[in-house]
Amino acid sequence: MKIVVIGGSGRIGSQVVNKLTQLGHEAIAASPSSGVDTLTGEGLDQVLQGADITVDVANAPSFEDSAVMNFFKTSTANVLKAALKASVKKHVALSIVGVERMPDNGYFRAKVAQETLIRNSGIPFTIVHATQFMEFIGGIADASMINGECHLSTFPFQPIAAADVASLLTDIILEPAKNGVVEIGGPEKVAMSELIGKYLQLVGDKRPIVAGPDEIYWGEKIDSHTLVTSEGARLGTIDFKTWFSQQPVKA
Repeated sequence: MKIVVIGGSGRIGSQVVNKLTQLGHEAIAASPSSGVDTLTGEGLDQVLQGADITVDVANAPSFEDSAVMNFFKTSTANVLKAALKASVKKHVALSIVGVERMPDNGYFRAKVAQETLIRNSGIPFTIVHATQFMEFIGGIADASMINGECHLSTFPFQPIAAADVASLLTDIILEPAKNGVVEIGGPEKVAMSELIGKYLQLVGDKRPIVAGPDEIYWGEKIDSHTLVTSEGARLGTIDFKTWFSQQPVKA
């Protein structure tokens, strides 16, 4: 099959392209570096000619509220329009577990808008909700800083390694369209403050942690269900200890 991966040169997309190629498919990485600009539509008709499946793992270059909303709405609309024109049989998009539960977060609102466009496109689809990536743990710690302290929730967190995301996403791409959501997550559910605290300790980061159920996450209050998968989700196999042992920079 010909499978076009929008955002195919990124962290997840490049791994998915490699896996699909190894399985014998014609996997095409579509991104600005390959002459495909989803914001303007440049190159979309050409790259999607003869495609069986489109996969969207592209991310916005800016997370500012209006910019990220414009990116996902414009980019997604252009991809879906070109996919319809090319008679693509299925569209698969990567989104976020809990996206519908955090309405005050501009990035999450933009992803919800993206999902709405996909659901209304008329193309058979599968939306994959993934938990937060382990690769972003350090960034979450940085974003939680208040007066020199990391303020972290004690509610459960279920990060997934990017390698597991790519593997599970590849499997889902090759399955029939669900016309709904499939959840994927890491193999462990642990308090955010505990896991990020362990990460900071391992990398020698001595920033103090303030932990509690009322601490916010990306500007939102969360609860015991916000950031974890529900029953029936597909789980990766790489736990935090294994993931950390594979990182190039350690304490």
